[in-house]
Amino acid sequence: MTPTYTQSDSKVEVSGAEARHYDLLMNLITAGTYPFFIRRAVKEMRIRPADEILVFGSGTGRNLSLMDKYLAGEGRILGLDIGPEMLEQSQRRFAHHPYITIENQRIDETLPYQEEFDKVFISFVLHGFIQQNRLKIIANAQRALRPGGEFIILDYDEFDLASSPWPVRFAFNLECPLATDFVGRDLQAVLREQGFDEFRAHPHYFGYVRLLAARKEVVR
Repeated sequence: MTPTYTQSDSKVEVSGAEARHYDLLMNLITAGTYPFFIRRAVKEMRIRPADEILVFGSGTGRNLSLMDKYLAGEGRILGLDIGPEMLEQSQRRFAHHPYITIENQRIDETLPYQEEFDKVFISFVLHGFIQQNRLKIIANAQRALRPGGEFIILDYDEFDLASSPWPVRFAFNLECPLATDFVGRDLQAVLREQGFDEFRAHPHYFGYVRLLAARKEVVR
């Protein structure tokens, strides 16, 4: 029987000590590989100097700092988050930055942005929502992007959890329960239904994680 999930099952919104030490925890959980992984993933975003980037779930701002190196002062980044500890860290980090802004905003509610951004990025956040709310987030990305812009999702790839090696099954026992639902869905098919067409995928961690970039359709 397929389990029924609600948003209360999510563990994606971290708080307290976990949020305050999130970057360190990610380094420890991945046995020190996370800094190398995230630098490679940001490089795969193919950021151009003048890109305007919207980040869903900007966290501590660590990923935004890496993106900033590719912008060279010509583009801008807007990060959205709701966790008080995360917001405090990222807002402090970019307090005097001329083109990086952090705002307190839920991403599963209708956002006001209309064709303003070249890229929308979300990292290990989408899996933590029920499917109904994932569709809202995808719709927000689609509206915010200019035609031809990319929605870039860094998260778990699709795979059969039941037939995966025991370390993967064990890790998912500790993961957000909604991640189990996420890895069983055809994300590219969902994105096509929401107005995206061209895709490029970059696998990581033996194919259990990927960066998936989906282009917003250009209406001719």
